[in-house]
Amino acid sequence: MSGVINYGAWAAVLPKRNPGGAGDRCGLPGPRSAVPEAESRATRRRRLWELPSKYHCPVIGVCFDVAELRRMINKYLKYPPETTDYMWHTIAVGVCDTRCPLSEQFGRILDRRYAQTIRKFAACKSADDLRAAWREICRLGMDIPAGLWAASTHPLCSEELEQEIHSDIHMIQHQVGAGVRIDLKAMKALRDENEQLRIEQEAMRKRHELQRAESLLALQELTRRVAALQAELSARDAAARRVQRELDRLVAALPDLRERELLLVRLQDAESRLSAAREREQELEREVVRLRDLAAYAEETIEALNQDALAGGGDGGVDPLLPSVRESLLGKCVLCVGGRSGSINSYRDLIEQHGGRFMHHDGGREESLHRIEGALAAADIVICQVGCISHNAYWRVKEMCKRTGKPCMFVKSNGVSSLGRLIGEATRLAGDECADSQKS
Repeated sequence: MSGVINYGAWAAVLPKRNPGGAGDRCGLPGPRSAVPEAESRATRRRRLWELPSKYHCPVIGVCFDVAELRRMINKYLKYPPETTDYMWHTIAVGVCDTRCPLSEQFGRILDRRYAQTIRKFAACKSADDLRAAWREICRLGMDIPAGLWAASTHPLCSEELEQEIHSDIHMIQHQVGAGVRIDLKAMKALRDENEQLRIEQEAMRKRHELQRAESLLALQELTRRVAALQAELSARDAAARRVQRELDRLVAALPDLRERELLLVRLQDAESRLSAAREREQELEREVVRLRDLAAYAEETIEALNQDALAGGGDGGVDPLLPSVRESLLGKCVLCVGGRSGSINSYRDLIEQHGGRFMHHDGGREESLHRIEGALAAADIVICQVGCISHNAYWRVKEMCKRTGKPCMFVKSNGVSSLGRLIGEATRLAGDECADSQKS
């Protein structure tokens, strides 16, 4: 079929109605029953062929799919396979102008398909209610075909409302067409994206195949290494079994091996105890030396106190430092180099009780000689006990005191009184040097 559809020709092929009620030659149902003239449109819904012809196109186009139209029309008339969708639509629209089996079937399908919406619109009691219901359908944008059929066939649908519905459907179709164009653009973009994704997927597949091949090679290498390690482990197990058999043979040959092992453990324990005892002995020897030094210091102190008491006319409680010396020690730093460890605290108490600051260096016994230069630089008076320091420390103290002009006294005795006399003499010398410098 080609060209424009001739509705008259289509009506001619439809079955003719016989007054006697006999069926037609094509096997279609018999003639339609006449509608009583007294039946009012206000009490029933309109049929599809009762709608104005211009509304058949939107109803058929919106409510039916082209494939569905093709199936329904082919039940009655056969058309070539190359018939276009537009031709099928045009044929269906032409059928709706008259009441026939096909138009009745269209109406039954629409009533059955949109029964729920039809019941909802049946509650409208006026044209305004019907208009409000249709506008709500348009606002929501859902169930447009159902609302179109229910509103168009409603008994209260006026010509004004019919025109309004037709205008709304016309604009909705335009919007749908625009949406279809947008969808086509989106589909093209999606196709391009799909192609890009396919290319990326192919690249990923190739990378995956490459990684799979590399993993397979690595797995084969690991399998070889595991096999080699298992062989090595088996060889070691065999060697361990041989060693165990040899050990069992030796144990059988030496029945007292267990007793010898116990003796070896006891010997190691005894050596540990002996080492601890030797360390304890060394600690005791060091303690004895310290106590001997302390006893010698106590004897020397007692002897010096006795001599000072005899020299002072029997006053044994005289302070070893003269008042002038005490005054001269205020704020001065006294460095004591050498001396026994038991005498250090007494030296510190003597100096600090009379306003001086005490510093000490052991003369290189345990402390580093590099620290003695900083101590000498910070000291105002230096006391060097020559019997308790190394030769290197002695010469270093003497040379630095001579270079800096600081008073330095060398003493052999460790007594507190001797220390007091030396400090007094060193203070006097320092005072004389200050006086000479002021005169000059």
